[in-house]
Amino acid sequence: MDEQIRQIAERLKGLRDALDLDMEDVAGGCGITVDEYKALESGERDLSVSLLQKIAHRYGITLDELMFGEEPKMKSYFLTRKGTGISVERTKEYKYELLAAGFIGRIADPFIVTVEPKPSGTVMHYNTHEGQEFHLVMEGRLLVNIEGKEWILNPGDSLYFDSSKPHGFLALDGKPARFLAMIMQ
Repeated sequence: MDEQIRQIAERLKGLRDALDLDMEDVAGGCGITVDEYKALESGERDLSVSLLQKIAHRYGITLDELMFGEEPKMKSYFLTRKGTGISVERTKEYKYELLAAGFIGRIADPFIVTVEPKPSGTVMHYNTHEGQEFHLVMEGRLLVNIEGKEWILNPGDSLYFDSSKPHGFLALDGKPARFLAMIMQ
């Protein structure tokens, strides 16, 4: 099991224990089945950032605490220099770099997301979660699918959407695509 996934799984169990909740309570509160939640807590299932964000929001903790075991401390500002954001690889499909991990009480989670190219015919991975997202493509070309509607985004193109709709991404032209993602709940 990946060490990062194991640590998050331990924090999930610790959160549930601290709140004196059973697995059914947490699973129901997050809109997943008990078996799906058991797989998360055991580290057998990959954890998407969107699901972690949903769990953190639902139970009143920060995404940082759940993902990294650290509580944000900055109230006025938080500076992230190029390439120094906290790197997160929660799913095989996407790599996330969290840009505001140390800012307490933030109302959005900004990420640099890298989508690696996949072989032709690869099935797109979809996410859904509460809130809204804004994406600005910085490098590469990106195929975006939201609820069956597709767009090709080039560098400089942006898209704002309701993230409760199934959405997924594929890098095009055999090259990685990078974009700024703002996830708001």
